[in-house]
Amino acid sequence: MAQLQKISPCLWFDDQAEDAAKFYCSVFNNSRITQTTYYGHAGFEFHGRPEGSVMTVSFELDGHSFTGLNGGPIFKFTEAVSFQINCDTQEEVDYFWNALSAVPQAEQCGWVKDRFDLSWQIVPVALFDMLADPDTKKSQRAMEAMLQMKKLDIATLQRAFAGDR
Repeated sequence: MAQLQKISPCLWFDDQAEDAAKFYCSVFNNSRITQTTYYGHAGFEFHGRPEGSVMTVSFELDGHSFTGLNGGPIFKFTEAVSFQINCDTQEEVDYFWNALSAVPQAEQCGWVKDRFDLSWQIVPVALFDMLADPDTKKSQRAMEAMLQMKKLDIATLQRAFAGDR
């Protein structure tokens, strides 16, 4: 058995865990499905899932382990939990934004929802430095600019940070 990371997220889906795992593996480099398990006869009794249907899908996204569970419609994703993607370039921001954003009305300040209703934060690493700058006027300008955006734009953030609006 492969070495498991100490802490890994388990994502509860109605019945789309396998589709979600395949989709996420197509978006992130160095990703793969590592294991699929199936419901036996007890699955119907506990979750209403037919015998032989997918129960869990274990997968890695860029070396990070995840599990998708087909547990039924009981629980839904909320914005209370999101996955943050730290991007070095605008090209990365654009790539992940285009790949994951499926609910335009949910977009704000770098947050998107994908077609499975899971929330993601697509954040340029440069923003962290701007917000942590000891010059509070500069960091506030960057924050104010970010709050006006849907998809974060590094050049616009840098101009606001520098005071060149």
